Formats: sequence, structure tokens, C-alpha cells
Amino acid sequence: QVQLGESGGGLAQAGGSLRLSCTASGSIVKLHAMAWYRQVPGKQRELVASITSVPYINYAESVKGRFTISRDNAKNTVYLQMNSLKPEDTAVYYCYGQSFGGREYWGQGTQVTVSS
Repeated sequence: QVQLGESGGGLAQAGGSLRLSCTASGSIVKLHAMAWYRQVPGKQRELVASITSVPYINYAESVKGRFTISRDNAKNTVYLQMNSLKPEDTAVYYCYGQSFGGREYWGQGTQVTVSS
């Protein structure tokens, strides 16, 4: 069983930076893929960035060149470095993990608000 806990959200000005962290209660080595999703009220949750154990990394077009996902297996932590933030990045950001067996895990979310 893996539990995911996010931290690092908050308020930033447009053009600023934030770093989100997602720490797993168990070993993330057991997780094949980890990702960050975001959701705004009234819209579907969308993939922001993902990283597999290979690692293979994928980004949403809207964040390419601005956000960087990374994982530190020794610390059981996945990071999302967000630079050049825009007001449209405002959302609740969720950490996601998937085991090699396909089991899925979600964090409770952390609010990111970007002011113009």
C-alpha cells in the first residue's frame, strides 16, 4: 500500500516559480509511473507531467519548457518544478502513482494560485 502526500503549493505571481513535492509513505521504486495532474472547478482533471521508472518523461503541451518533473527514489519523492507560472496554471495539483500491477494511487491535492 502506498500513500501519497503533496506539499509546496501556494500563491505565486505570474512569472514566478513554485516547486511541488509528493512523498510516498512506501517505496516509490515499486511504482512504475508517477505523475502530476491538475484540476480547476468545472473541468476534468488533466495530466501535467508524468515520469516512469525507465525513466520516460511526458509533459502537457501547455507546460513544456516551463515545468520539470523528477523523481528521487531514495527519498520516495517526486517533484514538479514550475517556472514562468501563468494565471492559467491556477488549479489543484494532484500527485498520482501507478504500480507495476496497475494499481493507482492519488494524493489529496495541493492548491496552486498564480496571480497576474
